[in-house]
Amino acid sequence: MLGTYVRELDLLSLEEAVRKMTSFPARIYNFERKGLIRPGMDADLVVLDPLNVASCATVESPRTYPQGIPHVLVDGEFVIRDGERTDATPGASLRS
Repeated sequence: MLGTYVRELDLLSLEEAVRKMTSFPARIYNFERKGLIRPGMDADLVVLDPLNVASCATVESPRTYPQGIPHVLVDGEFVIRDGERTDATPGASLRS
C-alpha cells in the first residue's frame, strides 16, 4: 500500500494509508486497545522509512520480510530490531 498507493500513484497521503492499516481496521473489529498511540493502548508499533518501505514477498517466497522497516514492537517489546529478528514472542491472537 505505501509503495504503490502513496509513493507511486500518489492516491493517498502517508497518514491516510497508515490510518487505513491501523486504527481503521482496529475500530471495525472492535479492538479497543489497538490502532492508536496513546496511554492505555497496547504498544504495538512499526517504525518505517516511508521513502523505502516495500514488500519483497512473492508467490514463491511469501514469507520474505519487507524492506524499510527497521523496528517492530509488540506489547512494547522488540520483535524486529535494526532489521533483525529477536527471540521475543510477545502478544497473542486477536478475536473480534
